Amino acid sequence: METIVKNRVVDVYTEMTPNPETMKFVADVNLFPNNSADFPDEASAKNSALATELFGFPFVKGVFIMNNFVTVTKTPEADWFEITPTLREFVKNYLEDGKEIISSAFKPSGHASQLSEEDVVNKIKEMLDSYVKPAVEMDGGAIQFKSYREGKVELLLQGSCSGCPSSVITLKAGIEGLLKRMIPEVQEVIAESM
Repeated sequence: METIVKNRVVDVYTEMTPNPETMKFVADVNLFPNNSADFPDEASAKNSALATELFGFPFVKGVFIMNNFVTVTKTPEADWFEITPTLREFVKNYLEDGKEIISSAFKPSGHASQLSEEDVVNKIKEMLDSYVKPAVEMDGGAIQFKSYREGKVELLLQGSCSGCPSSVITLKAGIEGLLKRMIPEVQEVIAESM
């Protein structure tokens, strides 16, 4: 599972997230394909050299690594305007140097052992809040978590999403695909329209 990028020029750009304390650093290479690693504090980062080095910055409070991006949570007193160039340059150089990102000793949650139903629900809500809701809201709609039972996630579609012909495609190809990839317990996503 060792993830390393070898000797190439890497492009890294930033994206704001709905959470003002987090910033997404997106690379043009995969860092941790089809998986995620959440490091809410420095102690949890022992199996990720990248996360460990990011925690070396006094303003880094949390690190999340997934597919082709790193999401950094900053301390409340830090200002993104001041720290973003430093973090972007650090991530770019780190990846170009081909250093290890996630060690083979890392065991992703949900793969090593089954998550409790409460953990699955929390992870579903986190994924919806971070990756789905902002896009849906840009299109004039809303999506809400309704329930999770025996592998089925039920969502409520509102606004422009309700009754939209492309909402089924978005739901199945986008949302269901994302949730199934990131949370192995999810088997199906269904929607109820308002």
